[in-house]
Amino acid sequence: MEKEKLSAEIRRLAKDRKALILAHNYQPPEIQDIADLVGDSLELSLKAAQTEAEVIVFCGVLFMAETAHIVSPEKIVLFPAPQACCAMASMITPEDVRALREAHPGAPVVTYVNSYAEVKAESDICCTSANVVRVIATLPEKEIICLPDMNLAQYAQRFFPDKKIIYFEGFCPFHHLLTPEEVKRAKEAHPEALFIAHPECRPEVIDLADHVASTSGMLKFCRESEHREFIIGTEVGLLYPLRKQNPDKKFYPASENMVCEAMKLTTLELVYQALEKMEPRVEVPEDIRKRALRAVKRMLEIPRG
Repeated sequence: MEKEKLSAEIRRLAKDRKALILAHNYQPPEIQDIADLVGDSLELSLKAAQTEAEVIVFCGVLFMAETAHIVSPEKIVLFPAPQACCAMASMITPEDVRALREAHPGAPVVTYVNSYAEVKAESDICCTSANVVRVIATLPEKEIICLPDMNLAQYAQRFFPDKKIIYFEGFCPFHHLLTPEEVKRAKEAHPEALFIAHPECRPEVIDLADHVASTSGMLKFCRESEHREFIIGTEVGLLYPLRKQNPDKKFYPASENMVCEAMKLTTLELVYQALEKMEPRVEVPEDIRKRALRAVKRMLEIPRG
């Protein structure tokens, strides 16, 4: 089936199933184009929870579909590409979290939403790459465990000279691969461009950034900036919505190697099959779901400031 016809069939099926299609910013362009909502993982799940949709189709990686079920247990969550697993989320286990607690008694556990439900369930509070600093600022303890991303934890440490942030040595492979040398080459090639880094980048890359932001933060910054050129230090998929929203501006990847293969596994055919068969589905066991939701809710209760 040709792409245009397949896209139309997906939209028809979604309407029939009362389904909402969510696509992360890193998804392929054709997936973003058929989605009802495109954005960061948590914001997508929270927006979907506020709708009357009976079905959520999550085009992303597994922990994102889990989060959709955590906040909307009454909805069916379809996950078209079940083999799409986040490498960083897979680096840590609930046993690792418990071991860190034992090693650092009294230190609260702040867990990045880019983690599996069973890890969230072992945590005190969740955070996003956009609000990690705000979350840690609410905690009175002088020692904080921040996981699973060591780069995000080290980024947060910059804002808290009076606290010790203990991190787990997990990382996002494609963000961690970006080197200062690649950034410098990109800056030399595009001397008028601002370099925007994701907080998941390694510290020496953050040091070179003109601005640091989550993917949604990058989209907002570039929309509002008077600058005309930007070097983007995150997954190359973000270039598509950036160019779509800012046709008069220029965007360059910090590195062409910043590709999340798991994010590219979703296809139109898989989305169509998921809606047609109403599977595969993602469900989180209720005991884990409730504990994970508690950590997410505690984060959401923090004023935006």
